[in-house]
Amino acid sequence: MTLSGWTLAFDLDGTLVETAPDLLGSLNAVLVEQGLPSVPMSSARHLVGRGVRVMLEHGFAEAGATFDAVRDAALMDRFIDIYLGRIADESHIYPNVIEVLQTFAAQGARLVVVTNKRTDLSLALLNALDLARRFDAVVGPDLVSARKPSGAHLKEAVESVGGDPARCLMVGDSAPDVATARALGAPVIVTSYGYTDPPAADLGADAVIDDFDQLPAWVARLTA
Repeated sequence: MTLSGWTLAFDLDGTLVETAPDLLGSLNAVLVEQGLPSVPMSSARHLVGRGVRVMLEHGFAEAGATFDAVRDAALMDRFIDIYLGRIADESHIYPNVIEVLQTFAAQGARLVVVTNKRTDLSLALLNALDLARRFDAVVGPDLVSARKPSGAHLKEAVESVGGDPARCLMVGDSAPDVATARALGAPVIVTSYGYTDPPAADLGADAVIDDFDQLPAWVARLTA
């Protein structure tokens, strides 16, 4: 099989890497510093990938308090500082990711990360896990004209690695990933183990995978 001429785009959190423990650990560190109770993993896991503001709003609301992004902007910076200090303490690459990425690269595909996590944070995480070198580029929202779920994010990321937006496929874990792909008319596959409130099966993707080792067969089918 060859994937020459194809670009495979991957979401980061919940698709390539389990990041919830470090993100929620950072959230709880901020809450404790503010004299507020921490939140359990089960109550906030689905918020991973929706941004610092949303996570802080949730944490404050759980404690019966209110977070204002303008008034409390310093707390967003504090969250980032804490997160950078522990960015890969508990985060880990999902099983079979490296092996599958190697297979795709050997088949001639361009590989790009398309994430709503800031590019600097994404690179810090991927470098800490020795995963950045597996990709031709890492494209966060700060490098494009519009972030997911806009199709512009995927289009511009594909073009950044010399790919053709008409020959790309998205792999993600949540509704914004599916919407991004659909906006560009691209096929999309989602993981069942990621960070989504609606079940992955209800997101409208072309396929749902339970393990990365199922991905090559679906990519072969959808790019044929």
